[in-house]
Amino acid sequence: MQQANIDQSYQPLLKKRKENAFKRFIKQWDVQLMVFPGIILVFIFSYIPMYGVITAFMDYDLFTGARIFENDWVGFKHFERFFNAPEFERLIRNTIIISLLKFIVGFPAPIILALLLNEIRHLIFKRVVQTITYLPYFLSWAIVGGMVMAMLSTENGSVNMLLQGLGFIDEPINYLGEQKYFWSILVTTNVWKDIGFNSIVFLAAIAGVDQHLYEAADIDGASKFKQIYLITLPSIMPVVIIFMILAIGNLLNAGFEDILILATNPGLRPVSDVIDVYVYRVGLGSHRYSYGVAIGLFRAVVGIILLTIANYLARRSGNSLW
Repeated sequence: MQQANIDQSYQPLLKKRKENAFKRFIKQWDVQLMVFPGIILVFIFSYIPMYGVITAFMDYDLFTGARIFENDWVGFKHFERFFNAPEFERLIRNTIIISLLKFIVGFPAPIILALLLNEIRHLIFKRVVQTITYLPYFLSWAIVGGMVMAMLSTENGSVNMLLQGLGFIDEPINYLGEQKYFWSILVTTNVWKDIGFNSIVFLAAIAGVDQHLYEAADIDGASKFKQIYLITLPSIMPVVIIFMILAIGNLLNAGFEDILILATNPGLRPVSDVIDVYVYRVGLGSHRYSYGVAIGLFRAVVGIILLTIANYLARRSGNSLW
């Protein structure tokens, strides 16, 4: 009886909240309308294709089209085939190593750039540097890959010509033909391409730091490095943790376009073969669609597990996604 009275007392409050939410929606109809195209795109390209995930448990025939349920169910056959494949160990090793290298080098790089840009007081110079660092992000990997290949070419490549001119090497080195150089080239190119754009979020977070803290630190005689260490970094740490959680969730996403374009030499396959490229080559190239979907589903499940673990650990610091 008492519980029923409590529920009844909350009903007017809930009704009022719903009315306020509806009023806000009507009042902000123009802003809300801007969100609809994004919602529609996400629904079409992210949610509707999830219907095809069930083909991982079938022997899918392309000619059945949308009549997916006409295919034979095979359970975990394709997963077992992938786990027992001779390439499995190599794929997992390369994927994890490349992802970790991108994370270790690529994650702190935009944070450092944002900290450096924040200390520039000359406005024109700051804008020039920002523009130069942002531009590579808007270039396609086809263009970036062509630039890297041209620079590292053994015939009139700028890198080989420079090193030969300085006397460091006698003969041109085929950097994109030797396995020992590939990871360094891949990670460096990724950092150069993404560092400027990724620093925007951290610059925005730094701009929100209370300026009175810096004024108090100046009065106390704190150096710029101490201000960064004691004020800036702790203030933007919630944003850093959120992006770190997302990055950990993508540890099995080593990349696709960059590796596919830079690793054109078959001799690089032992160090460049990752899950995404393997799915493209085997799933689409060999028309083994169910096998490719099974591998992609395996990677997605592992990514969700890593994301959940990272979020659980980050929750102890008071910052998490949920």
